[in-house]
Amino acid sequence: MIIFAPKFKAKSRMLYIVPTPVGNMEDMSLRAIRLLKEVDLVLAEDTRTSGILLKHFDIQNRLMSHHKFNEHGTSAAIVERLKSGENVALISDAGTPGISDPGFYLVREAVAAGVEVQTLPGATAFVPALVSSGLPCDRFCFEGFLPQKKGRQSHLESLRDEPRTMVFYESPYRLVKLLQQLADVMGADRQASVCREISKIHEESVRGTLEELINHFTQTAPKGEIVVVVAGISKEKSKEKSKEIKEKTKKHKEK
Repeated sequence: MIIFAPKFKAKSRMLYIVPTPVGNMEDMSLRAIRLLKEVDLVLAEDTRTSGILLKHFDIQNRLMSHHKFNEHGTSAAIVERLKSGENVALISDAGTPGISDPGFYLVREAVAAGVEVQTLPGATAFVPALVSSGLPCDRFCFEGFLPQKKGRQSHLESLRDEPRTMVFYESPYRLVKLLQQLADVMGADRQASVCREISKIHEESVRGTLEELINHFTQTAPKGEIVVVVAGISKEKSKEKSKEIKEKTKKHKEK
C-alpha cells in the first residue's frame, strides 16, 4: 500500500525559513524545492550562490539579497510585504538560516509584527557532526563561532566545567589554535572530534583527545568547513572539582 503525503500550497502572510544543503545537493527536501517555487520572494544571503542552487532545481523565482550587513535596513520593508499578503522564503548559503547565519533579526521582527513564521526541518552542519562524534548527544550546547579576540578566553574558561557535549564552528585556518586553547582550558586529555566537509565527497571525522587532534592537524593541514565537538567534563573530574572547592571554602572559613 502506497501512502501519498498531502500537498500543501504556500500560505500568504508567511515567512518560511528554508534549510539548504551543506554539501550534497540530494539533501534538499522536496518541500523546500516546492516552497521556493511557490513563494512571492526568496531572500538569499548571497544571490550568486543561491542562484546556482535554484538553477539546479529548476526554480525560477525572484531573488533578493538579505545578509548580515543589510538585514537591519531591509527587514522592515520585508515585514511590510509579508503583512500585505505576500509569502517569503529565507535561505542562506548553506544549512539552516539563523544558525550562525543571518535570520534571527528578520524572524524576530516578523514575530513582533504578528507574521507567522515556519521553519522547515533540514540540513545543518552541527547535528551530523555531533551524532557522528561518538560523544554523548542526549544533552549538548551549541557554541557556534567563538569571539575572535575580545571575550574569547573568558568564554572558553566559562565552559571549563560544562558537563554537556560542546559544539563549535571554526575556520580550517584557526582550527589548531582553537584545539590548543581548548586543551589549555579543559586539559589535553579531553575527548573530542573534528568533522569536516559534512555531506561532501571528502567528509571526514577525526576523533581522539585534544592532544591527539592537535598533533594530527599540525601534521595534516585541515581543509573545508569544520565542526569541533568536545566532551563535557567527566563525572569523576566534576566530583574532584567539587571536593577542591569544598576544601578551599573550609580552609577560608578556618582562617
